[in-house]
Amino acid sequence: MAIIQPAHVGRSVRWGGLLIALGAIQFAVANAWVQSRYGGYSLLTNYISDLGNTSTSPLPSVFNVSIIVLGVFAFFGILLAWGGFPRGGPRVVGLFLLLIASIAAVLVGLYPENVNGTVHDTASLLVFLPAGLALVIVSNGMKPGTMWYGYRAFTLLLGLVILFSLAYYAPTQAYSTTWDPGLIERLIVYPILLWAVVVGIHLARLPRFSGSGSPTPT
Repeated sequence: MAIIQPAHVGRSVRWGGLLIALGAIQFAVANAWVQSRYGGYSLLTNYISDLGNTSTSPLPSVFNVSIIVLGVFAFFGILLAWGGFPRGGPRVVGLFLLLIASIAAVLVGLYPENVNGTVHDTASLLVFLPAGLALVIVSNGMKPGTMWYGYRAFTLLLGLVILFSLAYYAPTQAYSTTWDPGLIERLIVYPILLWAVVVGIHLARLPRFSGSGSPTPT
């Protein structure tokens, strides 16, 4: 089967991919660093946002700045890499949802859980739900014959993990009955980060093509 190449993949797509991947990687590193300094912190019972709590976290600014950087890198990375995704409705809708999630991530960092819980919780939901929906939608555009088909099942699976975890997490949070809330929240967040790293690297490695579709030197 012939591979359908994008009409043009320029440096902007590669830079966008790098921004997306680097944003996720630096956030993961920041999480690990703050966790290592947070006495008694549990991956099972502590929320991720506890790392940014200005009253209890040992390094709240590290976490909060890191998630803001994540949101900013993701937002501009998506815009730059837009042309590297398969054309069509799934790209438009899916990437637009990811832009919403990126903006919401910035708000999560600007409003820690103990500073403004309402804004923080709303922003968190606007990260989780749009991101999960986006992955499911974008996967529908990763059709056979494109350079993305090998990522279709991976993207769909991660999107479904996010949505199913959120479907359990959100209602039980309202009644404080969530089993191991830290674990469930990580089943929502970690797939987003994993997808960002893998897809960001894929975007950064896409070959450049001229308007005619023929390869150009890199």
